[in-house]
Amino acid sequence: MDDKIKSLSMEHITKRFPGVLASDDISLSVNEGEILALVGENGAGKTTLMNILMGIYQQDEGKIFINGEEVRFKGPEDAFKAGLGMVHQQYMLVPNMTVTENVALGYKKAWKPFKIDLKMVRDRVEEISKRYGLAVNPDAYIWQLSVGEQQRVELVKTLCLGARFLILDEPTSALTPQETDELIELLKKMKKELSIIFISHKLNEVKALSDKVVILRHGKVVFSGDTEDYSPSEIAALMTGHEIILPENKEEDLHGEIALSVKDIYVKSDRGNLALNGLSLDVRQGEIVGLAGVSGNGQRELAEAINGLRAIDGGSITFFGDEIANKSPNYVISKGMGYIPEERNIEGIVPSFQIKENFILKDSDHEKFSRHRFLKKKEINDNADVLKDRFDIRAPGTSTAAGSLSGGNIQKVILAREITRAPKFLIAVYPTRGLDMGAIEFIHQELLKKRREGIGILLISEELDEIMNLSDRIAVIYKGQIQKVLKHGEANKKNLGILMAGLKEEE
Repeated sequence: MDDKIKSLSMEHITKRFPGVLASDDISLSVNEGEILALVGENGAGKTTLMNILMGIYQQDEGKIFINGEEVRFKGPEDAFKAGLGMVHQQYMLVPNMTVTENVALGYKKAWKPFKIDLKMVRDRVEEISKRYGLAVNPDAYIWQLSVGEQQRVELVKTLCLGARFLILDEPTSALTPQETDELIELLKKMKKELSIIFISHKLNEVKALSDKVVILRHGKVVFSGDTEDYSPSEIAALMTGHEIILPENKEEDLHGEIALSVKDIYVKSDRGNLALNGLSLDVRQGEIVGLAGVSGNGQRELAEAINGLRAIDGGSITFFGDEIANKSPNYVISKGMGYIPEERNIEGIVPSFQIKENFILKDSDHEKFSRHRFLKKKEINDNADVLKDRFDIRAPGTSTAAGSLSGGNIQKVILAREITRAPKFLIAVYPTRGLDMGAIEFIHQELLKKRREGIGILLISEELDEIMNLSDRIAVIYKGQIQKVLKHGEANKKNLGILMAGLKEEE
């Protein structure tokens, strides 16, 4: 096979899982120097199709061709040897190993008799990091890194392993707008050396980056064409079957009493350094406060400290006047706190539990779902059926294990549970990460509905459009401190980007 991948095609690919036709006679092709955007709603089959291409799954029918030659990969290693590299939506990293060690697992050039040359790998990581502006600490353990930092590690790892055809599954979901712009420019330059399949729900990025677009719906190709011929809104309509209009917070000031008050708190990160350095922030009832910042500046630690998952070393956290700092998560939940966590697979669900069981994780002892410690199966099933339909969760049924769902559908399970259990307050960390445009529209409507009900919301997001559309006030966090709090009308991408970088606004 030639060193360069000049063409790749998938022809009549079909894949069945129990109760689901995940890929239904799909055909697509990518030529040398081309970027193909693969889009579709959550559960449409995008990731499954790419997992077939990478040899993680085996197709039931159909063929794959590289440079006109049929290939069949028995596993990812065969795909790597053929020059394919994939950055997965669910990170393929070992948490208790360093960045360098994770890259070394696949970097066969560094494998010497009876040892691995970690210095060679570390040098390679630093070289790739500097070349592409993807800042990662080669000596950090994966478990110490934020989701955004782990995303960058995945990109660096794939580039280190010498991919000549790149598959990116939601690669910008944890990047700031500036980093996203840089990545798009990088990928455009990389087109000269390799071809790319780019899975994304961010249609502005699809428009800015791709040459061709293929839209999947329920495992079938429903559209294929040149990206330049269609606007992002037209692509969204083709994807969902209806026009998408993201709601904006233009409603009257409903702000009531202070619901959550964080005063001068100090919190350590997993590495032992100060992640929050005297941070203070208030959120009122009926108010959405957006927290904007580059991933890794203390957002995760703040959300965990409020929810009893991380100790604070100083300061106070009051919730409707009640001190909740260093109290147990169960205590915080009992006071009416709702929490959509950053790590959806680890903190948001129990993967081996059924969908219907995950819906009641926080309420299994509530009289609605249990009596004398015995669960009420009918009520649990009825509740699950309602939430599955309302939140459009794509699964064969509510008895399906939550961990088997696509990332976007796992997010919907968490959102359904947290939004509908009548919280007094909601902390939403990246609530629409990995969701399609139709789902984002629905979730934004639900958040604004909660605001109208008088619920205070702390919205932690790196999506500046989301922050600006929904927030009454926007607080910018940098190195564990609030740089500035802006009112809804004062914020724009430029001044937010400046503050997120730790710089002062231009006068």
